[in-house]
Amino acid sequence: MFGFLLALVIADGLLLGVIVLLQSGKGDGLAAMGGAGGTMADNILGGRQAATLLTKATWICGSLFLGLLFVLSVMSSRVRAPQPLLRDQFPTAQPQPLVPQPGAAGATAPQQGQAPPTTTTNR
Repeated sequence: MFGFLLALVIADGLLLGVIVLLQSGKGDGLAAMGGAGGTMADNILGGRQAATLLTKATWICGSLFLGLLFVLSVMSSRVRAPQPLLRDQFPTAQPQPLVPQPGAAGATAPQQGQAPPTTTTNR
């Protein structure tokens, strides 16, 4: 499910980028803010243009993009138990000690003249 939603976000982001690039600019740019293109109130509080198909598509794709990202962030913040990979495909083996333990199968008693195996401990 997470992978599917992630693919939708990527596709929506690409579509949103294409739609924004297809729109025409307003033409004034930042020069209009300096007073060259009319009064400040006309530029900031001016009338809205008619909504075109590209403008509506931008709002829809942008809203969908933000909604999908919110859902993905909630899904990724949930704590899940880690699932081991290939756990059931291979039999589990008990680890063998490096030094044979006395009395264990396959352990041999030290010969005369030999010191028994010693273990080191870190303190």
